[in-house]
Amino acid sequence: MHATPLLRGLAAAAVLTTLAACDSTRDGTRGNPPSTALQRAYDRATDAPKTSADGTGNNPSGTAAERALDRAAGTDTSGAYPAQRDGTRANPPGTAAERAYDRTTGSNTSGAYPRNR
Repeated sequence: MHATPLLRGLAAAAVLTTLAACDSTRDGTRGNPPSTALQRAYDRATDAPKTSADGTGNNPSGTAAERALDRAAGTDTSGAYPAQRDGTRANPPGTAAERAYDRTTGSNTSGAYPRNR
């Protein structure tokens, strides 16, 4: 029986994911090749181009879960959405709740209303 590239990739991924969980070095550094072990196994099994290190090339900053959180919440937890960072034109300092409190009380808890004292 011939295993398909996907099945070989899944088998390799299971082994590599276990091993990768033990390594806490930065992605793309010596001892920790770019992307995750699962992604590298998938790339090999499908002959896909190698996924680059986190935050470069074809692999944006953060994990897919962090980027999904950022898109849903309008944050920049992953680092992939710098326009959504706190203190930018699109997102003034503080949280929405802090800014609402500041508007209601005339304070500057959030830092978004420096004229208020």
